[in-house]
Amino acid sequence: MKIKQFEYEPLSHYSYALISNGEMAIIDPERNPMQYYAIAKANKAKIIAVIETHPHADFVSSHLQIHQETGATIYNSEKLGADYPHQPFDEGDSITIGKATLTAINTPGHSPDSITIMAKEGKETVLFTGDTLFIGDVGRPDLREKAGKMQAKRQELAEAMYHTIQHKFKNMPDDAVVYPAHGAGSLCGKSMSDANSSTLGNERMGNWAFKNQTQEEFVNELLDSQPFIPSYFGYNVDVNKTGAATLRNAIAAIPFKMNSTTDGLIVDARKESEFKKGHLKKSINIQASSEEDTFETWLGAIVAPGEKFSLVIEKPEDLDMILQRVAKIGYEKDLQRVLTLSGENLIKTKQLDLENFKKHPNSYTIVDIRNKSELAEGKIFESALSHPLNELRKTTANIPDSKPIVVHCAGGYRSAAGSSILESALDGVTVFDLSDAVEQFRE
Repeated sequence: MKIKQFEYEPLSHYSYALISNGEMAIIDPERNPMQYYAIAKANKAKIIAVIETHPHADFVSSHLQIHQETGATIYNSEKLGADYPHQPFDEGDSITIGKATLTAINTPGHSPDSITIMAKEGKETVLFTGDTLFIGDVGRPDLREKAGKMQAKRQELAEAMYHTIQHKFKNMPDDAVVYPAHGAGSLCGKSMSDANSSTLGNERMGNWAFKNQTQEEFVNELLDSQPFIPSYFGYNVDVNKTGAATLRNAIAAIPFKMNSTTDGLIVDARKESEFKKGHLKKSINIQASSEEDTFETWLGAIVAPGEKFSLVIEKPEDLDMILQRVAKIGYEKDLQRVLTLSGENLIKTKQLDLENFKKHPNSYTIVDIRNKSELAEGKIFESALSHPLNELRKTTANIPDSKPIVVHCAGGYRSAAGSSILESALDGVTVFDLSDAVEQFRE
């Protein structure tokens, strides 16, 4: 049994290929399936199964496309109520991939329809735990309260997670390898490790969820201080329940214009320095200039599902990259056009006089756009007003505009988006981005 782990860093997402004796299963695939096809070809393996541990909230899966292009059977819990062709895969069900046997275990908690897949070949046991068991944590139970048509209460799911951790992994061996669907940085949990795998024995020793505690203690810990929920999460759950369109077809019809202009809601994906040199009026700067930028998360947190928008990129060579990234969260349906700028009639962002700000901070309105969970750890500026970035477009009207505004986050990436939101919304008000200079003000 050969396991290949794939990582998509901006969403801290892990997907997997399991290969045995010329056959292959794909677990929790991302939107573009070509990397899985490449592995199948390199190993001369036939893709016969694609398995969804649950309908994901933070990315769009390619399970339906894989089924259509390879003939592989889709397996998932019947509790999901999937609208695409599939084979139910619940407790007691098993499938054979080459010489490996894959068994489904219903593990509700993150969602009512979550499953864990136990794969065995010889003496080797592997667990694909989806968003149930992470390394150092468990999946958050509060994503389904606003998840479109598939709602469930967080208290009930938190209690279900307690029973899952207490009972569903009880008789499994300590040397079983744990492969989760996410790592540190994902919003599907709050305290995940940087490690991309573990053993069940190590999790029993080091993961807080396995310690001896009452259900009440477990639930209180699980529900406490979870990060914000981006507005696109519920939308993605519904897309994954239905099955997304083939990626090539989904992005093919989006028009591209060079040296152009546009109006309406504009997302400028260029790096901060280029945006500040010149951008279209009312643009929001959500950077996608590197593979590490968390573009998808913030696009889906700032722009609501169904909201039409245009995208600005630096150069034509960036077109495929940005279309792929938009499609990761299913937003290609609302993307009206992609364009490069002509260089005419652009707005330049004013640069903050940092020394003046240090000497006279009370001459500015300081806006802290960090998440509420970050704010709970302490303010960087005592006078700062809290307006989390994911809520900022709705709360801008509550920000005093009698003084110049300085926007800060924790490291600089998000403040580029936050300052551009305020710049676009507050006519006649000077808005500055503190950017990475925020590091100079930490104790």
